[in-house]
This record gives sequence, C-alpha cells and structure tokens, in this order.
Amino acid sequence: MKLQFYKYQGTGNDFIIIDNRSNHFPKNNIKIIHKLCDRRFGIGADGLILLENSSENDFTMVYYNADGNESTMCGNGGRCIVAFAKLLGIIDNETTFDAVDGKHFAAIKGDIVSLQMADVDKIDTYKNHTFLNTGSPHHINFNSDIGNINVKKLGAEIRYGAPYFKEGTNVNFVEQVSKNSFKIRTYERGVENETLACGTGATAAAIAANKLNKTTSNTIDIEVLGGNLEVSFKKVGNHYQNVFLKGPTQLVFKGNITI
Repeated sequence: MKLQFYKYQGTGNDFIIIDNRSNHFPKNNIKIIHKLCDRRFGIGADGLILLENSSENDFTMVYYNADGNESTMCGNGGRCIVAFAKLLGIIDNETTFDAVDGKHFAAIKGDIVSLQMADVDKIDTYKNHTFLNTGSPHHINFNSDIGNINVKKLGAEIRYGAPYFKEGTNVNFVEQVSKNSFKIRTYERGVENETLACGTGATAAAIAANKLNKTTSNTIDIEVLGGNLEVSFKKVGNHYQNVFLKGPTQLVFKGNITI
C-alpha cells in the first residue's frame, strides 16, 4: 500500500507522523513500523506517531518507538503532533488531545509548542541517581562533565541492569550550567541509543534538579544536543503540577512510501 507521511523534528528528536483518522495504517505490524523508522532502509526517525480520532478531545496520539513497539508518552513527539494537527486544520492555537498517559493541553505560536505534561507525585532519590516518571520512566544521573560520557555504553548498562531489566528505563546524564540551566544527554529505550533530545527526559531532569535543591527556580532551561527546551512547573509540597515542556518544532519534509 502507498502511505503518505510527514517528517517532523523537535530539537533534533525526529518523528514520522501519519494521519490515521481513517484507520488505514497497519498499526499492529511491528516489522513495518521498525522498517519505516530505519535510517538506511526506511524514512528514518526516533519514533512513529499516528494521529487518530478522539471521542472527547481534538485527536488521539499513538506513539511507537523506533523498534516498532507501542510506547509510553513522548514529550517532543507530543509537541510535534500538535504542530501537525494545526497543519491539518484540526486545531487553531490551542488543543486538548489524548495520549497513552492521559489528556494533554497544548498551545502553539509560530513554531513554538508548549505542551502540558503529566503531574509528578513520586520521585525516588538514591545515593547516585534519581528516578521518576514524567509519562515515561527516567533514571537521572547528575554529572560534572557529560561531554566525556559514553552515553550509548553506560546508558545501555543502566537501561538493561537492575532494577530495570527487560522493561528498561530511559537514562539521562545531566550537568548544571547555571542556577536555572542544565545540559542533558539521553539514552532512549526503544531507540537503544543516544538521541539528540528527549522531552520527557528534559522534564524529568528539571524536576529532579528542583527536588534535589540544585535549583529553586520553577522555570528551567534545558540544553539538549539538538537545541534548547524550557520546562516550567508549580511545586505544591512534594507534588509538581502544571508541568509544561516548551520548544521549537519543524516540518522537515513530507512524502509517500510504499509499504
């Protein structure tokens, strides 16, 4: 079958996005999704996103990792699908849509999308790392020089090791730059490699930094390999609410492929 697709990127995190409101895409075919995401034999992307109908909100986001498996929430993918929904004329400048972790509100102005993420109520702090779920699970390590870390090697060791094993986790290495600015490098499960950005990872890093008193700010700049993101939140006791991930999106190209 001939498939129309759109390629988007948000701070270097790139996605194949497909309008699947007619339910024509073979969404249970892991091999096809994996091949489409392959950078040599397919279109190439960190993940594939389907835009589908919603009975209550503007649309539904269905996200697949590059390995072909349906996955948890993707922050940059969520921002990109908002831009795609505007391109299709489904939304104007604001939207509420469904995703695997619940309902999300977002606003778009030009190429900048601000996406409301899930509230965070549980943060596990350990001697050498922090763990929390921002729609996807994230292991956070704060380091003094993340530029010299072999992210693929060390990230894989943590991702597959105890206590995560087969289910795995995303792994983030974070370096403080100033009182409210941090750099981050992320190993993403499902991609099984370092990516240029990870939205849920940037969100997790910002919240972990606040939780560990590395910053008192509730608006934090996160520098990823592919650009810059902003994370803001309201802290109520030990709970993080009104969490927003903000940054640029871009339609890279669109095309057709036979699958």
